[in-house]
Amino acid sequence: MESYSLWENLLLGLMVLGMLFWMSPGIKANIEKSRTAKPDWMGVVVPIGFVIMFVIFLVAMV
Repeated sequence: MESYSLWENLLLGLMVLGMLFWMSPGIKANIEKSRTAKPDWMGVVVPIGFVIMFVIFLVAMV
């Protein structure tokens, strides 16, 4: 597997830095919103529960 050349690495690094600078206002706003939001654990537990039940169903079907 070949590694990237120097100019490709520099271009990739510039693109990553550009994306970080471009997205930083939105990231800061979302961090501030998350500090004031109430916790919603059921929004996490229910989808994970469905995934676990689906995996158990798939294993039982084998």
